[in-house]
Amino acid sequence: MNKSIMFQGTGSGVGKSLVSAAFCRILSDRGVRVAPFKAQNMALNSGVTMDNKEMGRAQILQTEAARIIPDVRMNPILLKPQGNGSSQLIRMGKPAGVISYKDYYTIYKENLEIVQKAYISLKKDYDLIIIEGAGSPAEINLQTFDIVNMKMANIADASVFIVGDIDRGGVFASFKGTYDLILPCYQKYIKGFIINKFRGDKSLLDGGIEMFENILPVKICGVIPYSENKLDEEDSQFMKHQITEKPDIKIGIIKLKYMSNFTDFTPFTYIEKVQVEFISTPEKLEDMDIIIVPGTKNTVADLEFLKIKGFHDELIKLSGKILIIGICGGFQMLGNIILDNKIESSQRKKCDAMKLINMETTLLKDKQLKQVSTNGISYFSGLKIKGYEIHHGDTKIDDDVTDLTEQKGLCVYKKSGNILGTYIHGIFDNYEIIDIIFTMAGKRGIPNINLAREKDNALNKLASIVEQSCDMQYINSFIS
Repeated sequence: MNKSIMFQGTGSGVGKSLVSAAFCRILSDRGVRVAPFKAQNMALNSGVTMDNKEMGRAQILQTEAARIIPDVRMNPILLKPQGNGSSQLIRMGKPAGVISYKDYYTIYKENLEIVQKAYISLKKDYDLIIIEGAGSPAEINLQTFDIVNMKMANIADASVFIVGDIDRGGVFASFKGTYDLILPCYQKYIKGFIINKFRGDKSLLDGGIEMFENILPVKICGVIPYSENKLDEEDSQFMKHQITEKPDIKIGIIKLKYMSNFTDFTPFTYIEKVQVEFISTPEKLEDMDIIIVPGTKNTVADLEFLKIKGFHDELIKLSGKILIIGICGGFQMLGNIILDNKIESSQRKKCDAMKLINMETTLLKDKQLKQVSTNGISYFSGLKIKGYEIHHGDTKIDDDVTDLTEQKGLCVYKKSGNILGTYIHGIFDNYEIIDIIFTMAGKRGIPNINLAREKDNALNKLASIVEQSCDMQYINSFIS
């Protein structure tokens, strides 16, 4: 087999990440050794591989769909926006500096070489590669520097299927415009269009599809219905809120300006009667049972954001009354001082934090990328704690806190303020941890749930919907 197919989109957020994940699962179910690939990703959701390297969460989800181990060859270039028109550049899983959007295009050839080497190497190990594009291939101002859409299709000689979101409106115009605006030499790679997120009776589309196929020589080979799912997506517009009638527990996650790894909180949405909200105004915090200050790509900037918006004072007021959890950058903000040595800011900054835990954090050049597997102690006694660390901070704690893992300072609880702070991303993937945290919040009786099985079932459901909604005989003709 040893071929590639590619899913591009008419724009960001049209669903190509999940369509790619669905095809990873569909083909894995057939016994195909399949792997995902995205040449360049811009996202604040990332994870850590078994060899302690960083890659996008969307591709990690796709590896789970394919039932394989994440590998940074599947996402060789990762950009993590951190404000002021700049991003941290991750190459093959390791930080390669901070670069402005303008200067990024001056290293186009270097990045393209990295992408090509990663793809060629990956292709040797698998029967089929599912390639995902980024944004839209029709951004005519960016086509010269494209390494993720049509140029990648050309490198891989991949059959391309364009995904469009009909829920936004204008899907036929988006398909036609995309086809017309890509370079003519690349039009031959487009083999089909897939309409995503359709609501209603599919027969209502039949006339439009027939007319469209008389306009363009490319088949519409799928109409995927709109369906709710709890699977992680890249874009912050798809953060998983869960509003429940008469919830047993209400979790408020502060929506930071540079919030990262909001996928940490997806496990909560698998539990019935749990309400999950991303909070934009401090007035809503006092109505919550648990408040979470999440991770961030710019800790100092988001600390200032909390002060300006009134969250800072409100959190201090609510400490001891409501369980407050800080994760990664959010954990750092719970301390006394954050010193940024020009890591996330252009200038050296020393900022007063919330002083809820007596600790100081210094942001250092070396980034901590590490899989976590440690035994729980105290409240977490008897549990195996797994997750990963992604941070620049070195934190010194001088307070009466209880360590919840064998590794000192990794996850701590201050009983007097009912405050939990941790550097562990993915800590809520363990149901028992959630159960203990709910108990800390004064809530009991949360039903037992196998979160890993729930996620796998969600992937199976997604794959089933996509397979039933697409002309698989037609698509199979390009991969068999």
